[in-house]
Amino acid sequence: MASVHDVAAYILEQAGPMSTMKLQKLVYYSQAWHLVWDEKLLFEEEIQAWANGPVVYELFDVHRGSFRVVPPWPKRGPGLSKDERETIDAVLGSYGHLDGRRLSALTHAEAPWVNARGDLSATARSNRPIDTDLMQEYYSALDRDDEARPIDEITWDD
Repeated sequence: MASVHDVAAYILEQAGPMSTMKLQKLVYYSQAWHLVWDEKLLFEEEIQAWANGPVVYELFDVHRGSFRVVPPWPKRGPGLSKDERETIDAVLGSYGHLDGRRLSALTHAEAPWVNARGDLSATARSNRPIDTDLMQEYYSALDRDDEARPIDEITWDD
């Protein structure tokens, strides 16, 4: 199985430099959609429900103190399979044009992050895990919903 660092390295290779917030959210969505399409984890590291959205601590620990990350990123696992790369490519195609702030706003409106946060205030610190079973259930329902609005049709209140 790939590590979160393998996923981050591939995202940066494909999309180039980006904010740490954007990288964290793209990693999250890669995990979510891999659970839907391949019915298994993309990486084993836990995703936590931080105030600014989903965060993988092991990834944060490497980019801590940085606003922006650039390739190359250190890989730490066996690398990615063809199916894993296809998932990430699809995520980049759907979400890659959004900045970290908008990706964070999306996650704040979705059940996996909301449920993990529970009754915490919007700015409260948290390391509560986001349940991968709930991620699979939630995003599978979106995948089946013919009336779900595509990401590129969302209007943003700036």
